[in-house]
Amino acid sequence: MITAIVLIKTSVDRIPEIAEAVASLDSVSEVFSVTGTYDLIAMVRVAKHDDLAEVIPGRISKIPGVQGTDTHVAFRTYSQHDLEAAFAIGLDG
Repeated sequence: MITAIVLIKTSVDRIPEIAEAVASLDSVSEVFSVTGTYDLIAMVRVAKHDDLAEVIPGRISKIPGVQGTDTHVAFRTYSQHDLEAAFAIGLDG
């Protein structure tokens, strides 16, 4: 499984509609509305790298109101347990 984190710049007045359209795509598992340079972050999960081309430029970028994307492909996924252990700072009594 290949995971891509897609940062999406949108028309600000259409964020909810665009988020719903992105979330409805089969390969998209989550969509977050965020602050900062980008308006939405989508988690895309596909079987092979070639599928990213169909989902991101082929579908997400063509949604009306999407102004641009910036895609980051994950090398490795860490479980929530691994992350908690990595960032534990010993605050438990």
